[in-house]
Amino acid sequence: MGSEGRGWNGAAAGSGNGVGGREEKPTTTAAVAAGAPADVPTSRASVDISLPLPEMTPRIIGLCKELVKGWSSLDSSCFSIETVSGGITNLLLKVSVKEDTGNEFSVTVRLYGPNTDLVIDRKRELQAIPYLSAAGFGARLLGIFENGVVQSFINARTLSPADMREPRIAAEIAKELHRFHQVDIPGPKEPQLWDDMFKFLKKASALEFADNKKQKRYETVSFREIQDEVKELKDLSDLLHAPVVFAHNDLLSGNLMLNDLEGKLYFIDFEYGSYSYRGYDIANHFNEYAGFDCDYNMYPDKDVQYHFFRNYLQPDRPSEVLAHDLEALYVETNTFRLASHIYWALWALIQANVSPIDFDYLEYFFLRYGEYKKQRESCFSLAQGFLSELRNG
Repeated sequence: MGSEGRGWNGAAAGSGNGVGGREEKPTTTAAVAAGAPADVPTSRASVDISLPLPEMTPRIIGLCKELVKGWSSLDSSCFSIETVSGGITNLLLKVSVKEDTGNEFSVTVRLYGPNTDLVIDRKRELQAIPYLSAAGFGARLLGIFENGVVQSFINARTLSPADMREPRIAAEIAKELHRFHQVDIPGPKEPQLWDDMFKFLKKASALEFADNKKQKRYETVSFREIQDEVKELKDLSDLLHAPVVFAHNDLLSGNLMLNDLEGKLYFIDFEYGSYSYRGYDIANHFNEYAGFDCDYNMYPDKDVQYHFFRNYLQPDRPSEVLAHDLEALYVETNTFRLASHIYWALWALIQANVSPIDFDYLEYFFLRYGEYKKQRESCFSLAQGFLSELRNG
């Protein structure tokens, strides 16, 4: 299982069929305090994500009646609910209603997984969504409740890792990522990558496992070594002066959707979005070429990366990108490739301790950190060689 397990690879989020927010005055809740937009309706209700769908259904219907404009008077028999996808940080449900006119409308209900606040900054996510939505990214935010959100529905299919590697689709992803990186999210613009990583490191180094076998394996991890590696990698990457952008930070296949009929590509799920480094966002996406099997031999070679870079750097004139700009982005991306592995390795350790999902997160830590160590020498040498050439003119 690849990092696809991080987020539910759901074919849901918003479309033109989505319905606007309620006209009633929003309730002040913890969601608002956590950074929710003031004009988005909120509810104090929550849904137990561990329940089977039939037991969850009445609660979901009640939430939709409360939060979606025009649905409050609908009879519960008008609703149909289906699971779109399931994973670790989200459960995605498609909720549809048939109105008196005979028209069917759908929304997405996204339920947060338990303990995800340890690895996801919900305040940051909720602050960014309205601005990303206004720029045409993801689903429209229709309502917020205690452990999830209601969003408009996107009529599109979720990409597979193989789709991401297809040259035509890769070019579209690059162009859309260029556009995504132009979005201005109000507030501090400092990159959050290293702060987030050191927070993960602090949490990951103070865990205790009830399972003795897991505890013994956990105790083989050298957090002093990881801390030193992170510091050295940060120092090296700082010398590259990578542009800081608002980054998606989790651009795996499950967070990419395509309407084949319209040729429209969608980015969804901005849970890990933050100001970060351009090269990190691209490198993290390239690491996801490994797919569900975590086959990092699928990481794109230089020619494939250059195809992506050309379309990213100059979406309208990719053939005109200068060789120096290609090389600089190549070095930047493949330095941050290492940061992506450490980030998700530490993430996995925390999940191993708190997540109820039946997945071997501890093994995933060793897999990602092992890939970091495997690629470390070549990536460091690439960056150091590039910097040496710059210094020597």
